[in-house]
Amino acid sequence: QVQLVESGGGLVQAGGSLRLSCAASGRTFSRNTMGWFRQAPGKEREFVGCISRIEAITRYADSVKGRFTISRDNARNTVYLQMNSLSPEDTAVYYCAAEAGESPVPETRSQKYDYWGQGTQVTVSS
Repeated sequence: QVQLVESGGGLVQAGGSLRLSCAASGRTFSRNTMGWFRQAPGKEREFVGCISRIEAITRYADSVKGRFTISRDNARNTVYLQMNSLSPEDTAVYYCAAEAGESPVPETRSQKYDYWGQGTQVTVSS
């Protein structure tokens, strides 16, 4: 059974940093795009960033570009999201996702992802 388990969320002050981790089990995702999404209260789930299987190509939402960095450790079957310069607008539940296919182009659309974690809460206080 495939599982994605996020960790690293919490409460941080504005301007601070957090590093989220997503550990996958049940299959290897080294050949698959993995992504991060988030959902704030009363809002739809939105794309944050993703990393491809090939050459670790990354894509980011404009709202986090320059502040967030996504990386992966295929040996650990884990993807990370380093979040710097956090603001209250970043408060949300953050979800890790993985594609089942081996698309060479990292996907930003949530419907293209097949596996999802349970989410981890990130709260940024002002």
